Amino acid sequence: MFEKILIANRGEIALRVIRAAREMGIATVAVHSTADADAMHVRMADESVCIGPPSGTLSYLSIPAIMAACEITGAEAIHPGYGFLSENAAFAQIIADHGLTFIGPTAEHIRVMGDKITAKDTMKALGVPCVPGSDGGVPDLETARSLSAEMGYPVIIKATAGGGGRGMKVARNESEIESAFRTARSEAKAAFGNDEVYIEKYLTTPRHIEIQVFGDGKGRAVHLGERDCSLQRRHQKVFEEAPGPGISEQERAEIGAICANAVAKINYIGAGTIEFLYENGEFYFIEMNTRLQVEHPVTEGIFGVDLVREQIRVAAGLPMSFEQDDLKINGHAIEVRINAERLPNFSPCPGRITQYHAPGGLGVRMDSALYDGYSIPPYYDSLIGKLIVHGRDRKEAIARLDRALGELIVDGVDTTVPLFHALLQEPDIHTGSYNIHWLEKWLEGKFGA
Repeated sequence: MFEKILIANRGEIALRVIRAAREMGIATVAVHSTADADAMHVRMADESVCIGPPSGTLSYLSIPAIMAACEITGAEAIHPGYGFLSENAAFAQIIADHGLTFIGPTAEHIRVMGDKITAKDTMKALGVPCVPGSDGGVPDLETARSLSAEMGYPVIIKATAGGGGRGMKVARNESEIESAFRTARSEAKAAFGNDEVYIEKYLTTPRHIEIQVFGDGKGRAVHLGERDCSLQRRHQKVFEEAPGPGISEQERAEIGAICANAVAKINYIGAGTIEFLYENGEFYFIEMNTRLQVEHPVTEGIFGVDLVREQIRVAAGLPMSFEQDDLKINGHAIEVRINAERLPNFSPCPGRITQYHAPGGLGVRMDSALYDGYSIPPYYDSLIGKLIVHGRDRKEAIARLDRALGELIVDGVDTTVPLFHALLQEPDIHTGSYNIHWLEKWLEGKFGA
């Protein structure tokens, strides 16, 4: 087992890794920018190293600075959290080349799954169902027109190197294809330095269902059920739950086995999430995230496992501590993402926290790096906390979420808490009757947003 690991991240996810490591008796190193000198993850780690100025590019994304911090502190392994360098194949390779351990999959698996077209081709070959679409990138507008007519409208054009909803445009008919194609390519070039795009059939009322998988890198893998992440705004998830409403035990077992078998065949190591669009009883692969997800706590809630602990174990060469037959669903869990944003426009709202009180009680978990007097910097993502609840069933989980939201106090900045208070008044939320377009339509009707 490792004696010391470095966490190449910040905020609540850095704290999450520190907590798991401490329970395992492993020392931790926090890295931070000058803007995060007083951050909670810096206070909680055993050691800390400043790696640069506030800009993420010059600090949390600086591979030389992070590698130097490892050398200075003698850390043997690096946990990337999510975001920043967590899906950077070059980073994982550099770590391996320096004789250190990347707590995550291999650089090759990150590389393969990081390109949407290669990932889709790989998953097809492994027997994972995929959305109908182009075989590879679409080189020009005329090809885009031909493929779209063949598939039938609507279609969606996506950046091959995309993520976070950038480089994605929908064409609902032939008159929209030119604008969608050119805009998607332009956005892709600006965001990723790569303007290659591909085209898929656009499903009209799908849910976003993702399967949590875990492999030991030696040909063994399991699945930990599904999460429903359909409540999204501009392709950004805001509300996640497990198990997914409307997913039957048979569907869960079948798609879970397909995903576990797929990652076992490629000797995948660590945590991964295979994401699908689900419509009319069918699953369609869209991408694989080769890292820990923001919403991993809902899976931990219903299975009673520590996914970060498991990541560290398998990275150290130990076997997984559970097998498929050990994984039984217990109850229902929901997570809401608390952002420092001003409604209804969701504009970032950094500033000083004048009062913070986390909710508690049975079945309530608050993952956050906030504290009284903390100043939220303007340089990073606006996520400031994740409220996770667990109940014996979905009804109890929703009631617990309502109660916990009422206890949560975050004064000094605007947050998205009022959004969730409003959502819990909607009958569709209580019945689970929503898809990936539901939230944006609701927001438009309520706020014109």
